[in-house]
Amino acid sequence: MDQSIDQSAIAPHSARVGGEFFAAPTSSPQRRYEALRAYLLDGQPAALVAARFGYTTTGLLSAVRDFRAGARDFFAEGRPGPKHAPAKDAARERILALRAEGHSIDEIAATLRTEQVPLNRTGISEVIADAGLPRIWRRPDTQRGGSQRGDLPRARVLDPADLPEAAPTQMAGLLLAIPDLLALNLPALVAAAGYPGTREIPAISYMLALLALKLTGTRRVSHVNDLAADPAAALFAGLNALPKTTALTSYSYRLQHAKQKAFLTALDTATLAHGLAEGDVLNLDFHAVMHWGADPALEKHYVPRRSQRTRSVLTFFAEDATTHTLLYANADLSKASQSNEILAFADHWHTVTGHDPALLVFDSKVTTQPQLGQLTERGIGFITLRARTPKLTAHLQALPADAWTTLTVARAGGKTRRVHLINDPATRLSAYPGTLRQLAITGLGHDEPTILITNQHATPAKQIIETYSRRMNIELRLAEAIRSFGLDALAGAVPLNIDLDVVLSVLAHTVCAALRRRLPGYATATPDTLQRRFLSTSGTIVNRDNQITVRLDRRAYSPVLRQADIPDTTVPWLGGRTLHYEYP
Repeated sequence: MDQSIDQSAIAPHSARVGGEFFAAPTSSPQRRYEALRAYLLDGQPAALVAARFGYTTTGLLSAVRDFRAGARDFFAEGRPGPKHAPAKDAARERILALRAEGHSIDEIAATLRTEQVPLNRTGISEVIADAGLPRIWRRPDTQRGGSQRGDLPRARVLDPADLPEAAPTQMAGLLLAIPDLLALNLPALVAAAGYPGTREIPAISYMLALLALKLTGTRRVSHVNDLAADPAAALFAGLNALPKTTALTSYSYRLQHAKQKAFLTALDTATLAHGLAEGDVLNLDFHAVMHWGADPALEKHYVPRRSQRTRSVLTFFAEDATTHTLLYANADLSKASQSNEILAFADHWHTVTGHDPALLVFDSKVTTQPQLGQLTERGIGFITLRARTPKLTAHLQALPADAWTTLTVARAGGKTRRVHLINDPATRLSAYPGTLRQLAITGLGHDEPTILITNQHATPAKQIIETYSRRMNIELRLAEAIRSFGLDALAGAVPLNIDLDVVLSVLAHTVCAALRRRLPGYATATPDTLQRRFLSTSGTIVNRDNQITVRLDRRAYSPVLRQADIPDTTVPWLGGRTLHYEYP
């Protein structure tokens, strides 16, 4: 008798509980294992296996090739962890003894630090939980005899005679900004704006206190207490201590837009006078600052960082295209008025310089065609994008190859790029009164042609393209302001008036632009680099006679500081005392 068994005659068994794990693998290594097993061992077709396990046929064959080459690590090896924690074991008895006396986790942690057996709060909590003991709340300092938190002093005008002979500080480098603030004549700028003071704190000190937060990268006024008691920050503002959160917020909401406008007019005049801006070409852009708090009475704008339209404050900025210095900001905007902001800026520039701007560069969303017509009527040059429509794109694609002219344009870093160009000197738009020059360019990295329109008919096409390409610099400046000055932190525990906040960002950016010119090798440094390496440097303030000496601790950059052009300065808000700098 044939003892062999016909395997095909055996009915398949149903899967047992847990078998679904193998039928529908979830992790990538298991899925690869099951797919390779089905293809290599069971001999199933590649297309069928790929479809079953979510691969493409090419991807499955690639996994097969890797497997045959030795990639066979599918299963992780179990590695048992440590069976005990030496630090917890050493402190266990002491923790339980202190807990039996009624001490909380914070109190136990403080005691262990003094007894040279430190353990973090998590470890202490685990020891208490393992012993089955309930959690208790931390007692007030007055009840447990611990140290009490001292209140920060009330802000008032500093009498330099009350300064100690020597005071350590974490922000000695902040005082490096004072010579440039005096060069810009900040007291005169504040007076021109008509900023008010209070009985205890003059206007200049309020502005310096807010500026100190910007220059040191202190995250919004909700964290002002981190800086309020620092001797250098107080000295910077001419106060015994910085004003606290409520005072700064309340003060910011006392200032109307007209005062910010007057301040920027005076600041831009000083910026141009000191060569921090040239003003020949000005880049313009909008920036939406997202609101993070409760539902506000704000309009919705597109926020690129969130890729969505949401409640936000629309702000407008202008940048000098040559020196990259921010010159203007306005947060007093609405959808109804935003298209006219370009004309408002032209009026501002006329007030500052006595003439309209020569050339403005912006994208297509900054204004509308009627406003472009008003710019041309005033003799203001502009270069801007034209929105690509399907009809315009189809027309350009239908043109023969010989209709395009080859041109070489400069790129950042001294590199060049070859582009193709169609120059139309008489393009008409639906709402623009007259004709404009239109440049269609391919080869700039976009799938579709880039369309520029301008009223600069005599300017070479190469110069127009290169000038517009540098408009991206203003987006870099806004990114710097977000990173360095908290520009996007509209809502916090204690918010500032956003209109004042953007003006302070412009002022801080200008001060950093002035400071980096004094530091060898830092002519192009970004504000956050200056903050990390210089403005947030610790040191000591020494007060003797009529001179205040600032001794900075930053040894690694002492060669830069010793060679820097930072003069001794007489500071009017410090009672006429001289500020002197020393480096290790």
